[in-house]
Amino acid sequence: MNVATSLLASSVTLGRGTLVVTRARQPEQLFKLYEFEACPYCRNVREVLTALHLDAEIYPCPKGGTRFRPEVVRLGGRTLFPFLVDPNTSAQMYESADIAAYLFRTYTDRDVPMSYRHGGTISPLGGLASGIRRMRGTRVRPSRAPRELLHLWSFEASPFSRLVRERMSELEIPYVLHNLGKERWGELGMRGHLLERGPYVPRAGGKREAFFKTYGRVQVPYLEDANTGTKMFESSEIIEYLELTYGA
Repeated sequence: MNVATSLLASSVTLGRGTLVVTRARQPEQLFKLYEFEACPYCRNVREVLTALHLDAEIYPCPKGGTRFRPEVVRLGGRTLFPFLVDPNTSAQMYESADIAAYLFRTYTDRDVPMSYRHGGTISPLGGLASGIRRMRGTRVRPSRAPRELLHLWSFEASPFSRLVRERMSELEIPYVLHNLGKERWGELGMRGHLLERGPYVPRAGGKREAFFKTYGRVQVPYLEDANTGTKMFESSEIIEYLELTYGA
């Protein structure tokens, strides 16, 4: 049931955050995104990051959280999410529509596509998706902070990755998000049931090809934790690991 509702949440947002719309220029320094998983406006920004294939540092700010919420107030003056900090340009901003426009304008040569523009059904559908998931990832849970950021390979609409991100949000575990969105239509579908038939061949020169060469498959979520040397696939095992290692 947990996986089924996560899959439904991806469906009601019309698959945004699945396909790469355009490969943006990955900046030298990673963005810092302060957000929490169930926030529909934060979801808008995460969808855009997948659409652009951009990586970012994620600092979870669930309600009741004390690790990163004060930093947002210090930097921006308000407790409002999402909040983006781009060290490459010194830009700092709230408002998901402004962030989406900034990312497309700064790191691509095109405007925000209609399907990713703020307004209309985007935020309401994101809110519905969060409701389907019973607002998981909204409220803080006791945890121990890691010394170094974890690394999570994911894409926004992945139902299994969402389960991991929700738990990391609740535990206030910061991480580097490595977006591994699907790079062509033939990759749509669940693992083992893609639209393209035959052996899986990732797009040449893409991030998925690099991942495939390193790990022998393309599967998300995938977690690496330099604090313990842990590397693992499978959402259920990752969640269990996070609870055992960082849950309090």
